[in-house]
Amino acid sequence: MEIVRRVSRCRELCRRFSASGERLALVTTMGALHDGHLSLIRKGREIADRVVVSVFVNPLQFGPGEDFELYPRSMTEDVEKCRSAGVDLVFHPEAAEIYPENFSTAVEVGKVTERLCGVNRPGHFRGVATVVTKLLNIVRPDFAVFGLKDAQQTVVLRRLIRDLNIPTELVAVPIVRDPDGVAISSRNQHLSETERQAATVLHRALVQAEKRIEEGERNGARIEEEIGKMMKSEKLAHPEYISLTTAKDLIPIKTIQGRVLIALAVRIG
Repeated sequence: MEIVRRVSRCRELCRRFSASGERLALVTTMGALHDGHLSLIRKGREIADRVVVSVFVNPLQFGPGEDFELYPRSMTEDVEKCRSAGVDLVFHPEAAEIYPENFSTAVEVGKVTERLCGVNRPGHFRGVATVVTKLLNIVRPDFAVFGLKDAQQTVVLRRLIRDLNIPTELVAVPIVRDPDGVAISSRNQHLSETERQAATVLHRALVQAEKRIEEGERNGARIEEEIGKMMKSEKLAHPEYISLTTAKDLIPIKTIQGRVLIALAVRIG
């Protein structure tokens, strides 16, 4: 496994892989790797000959007052996890390498970024779309593997790849959860023991909503209301939104039919 910090070296190695007929899978991360990331790497190993992991805390996707400075960073541990998981190349650039002086270009994906997290996090998806476009251009992977923990991000990047005719297939991998149902996340380490217990309400609410739909409930507003009641039962949970949308375009729905996304953004701590 090689660790590189320069765009030119990363591009050179990836071109070498591709020239030899090997298929590449890219896993983009902000580091602090956990079992969720490792599931993406395992998927990459299944579908490709070489796996490239980027480790870059992207400043463009953090808004004012968000946790850029506090975001967990553990590069030594990340390197060992990548090595053990069979990663071929780790790309770990400095911010100035990705965004050189006078950098003034951004990638904007419309419509699907204007809902859900896009309402309370202006500029977030512009930052995500810009850095992912750059990484796709540098690595030129056959596959880009993303987790469904951030369902909206997956929709946005799928639209980005389609609209810009990028020759990469997006592969979505299911959420990895702890035994109590909490989605594994780098930011979970910021939670106190009490807050971590409170976070279990999210998964319990989603499971209950899924059960109600399986039982025949088709009224989207009623499902949202029931989830809201469960959130209110947990005093540490402060929802930003509870929404039922179409899975493909994130359009809010009143009647449940076809593939539906139940999306929650909840602040705890």
